[in-house]
Formats: sequence, structure tokens, C-alpha cells
Amino acid sequence: MKRYKIAAVLMIIHGGLMEIGGCLSLIPSLLNGSASAGSQYFSFIVPYLQENIALMTVMGGIYGIVRVTGAIGLLKNRMWGLVLSVINCVITMALMIFMLPAGIFDGILSCTSLILILTAYFGKKQIKE
Repeated sequence: MKRYKIAAVLMIIHGGLMEIGGCLSLIPSLLNGSASAGSQYFSFIVPYLQENIALMTVMGGIYGIVRVTGAIGLLKNRMWGLVLSVINCVITMALMIFMLPAGIFDGILSCTSLILILTAYFGKKQIKE
């Protein structure tokens, strides 16, 4: 159970600080116009993401809310929280390459959470006995 709690805390940090916090911190820049395409302050490896920074902000907020929701479900020992958390981690692993440089930290938090969740769920079960 301790691994689930550590994974949930990591996911709350990831969803709360990186996703929701990042979304909220970009709002003043978007309103001010300094977070436009080609900005020196915000950069992504994929030009499409760079050109649509406002949409990326909305997506990050939604993603953060879903991640925190899954983590809360995991803390409450709910199976839906476990499944939602695994889905979040796997999707993040697939998409982190497009979100460089922030994707590196996304990958570290998501991969660590996924390993903790899977080792807690499967324990010492063997593939074939």
C-alpha cells in the first residue's frame, strides 16, 4: 500500500504543479501577448505545439485535473483510480517526446509512478509458476 501512496503523491505533484500550475502560470503571459508563437520564453520541439500555446495551456489543465483525479482515486484505494493512473502514465510515456524539454520531467514522474503502481499491484507474482 505504501507504493500506491508514493505513486499517488508523485502524480499529485505532477498534475498539480506541472500541469495545472503550468496552465495557470501561462494565463498572464497569454493575456499579455508575450506567449505568442516563436516566443523565446516558451518552446516545444514540435512547431505545431509552439504555434498553439493557448490550446496547449487548456490541454495541460484538463490533463492535470484528470491526473490528480486518478491519484485521489488511488489514495482512496479505488480500482478506477488505479486504472486511470495507469492510463495517464502510459499516455504520458507515449507523448513525452513531443513535449521536450518539459517532457523529460514528465517522463521521470510518470515512469516512476507507473513502476510503483505495477510493482505494488503485481508484487512477486510470476508469469508462469
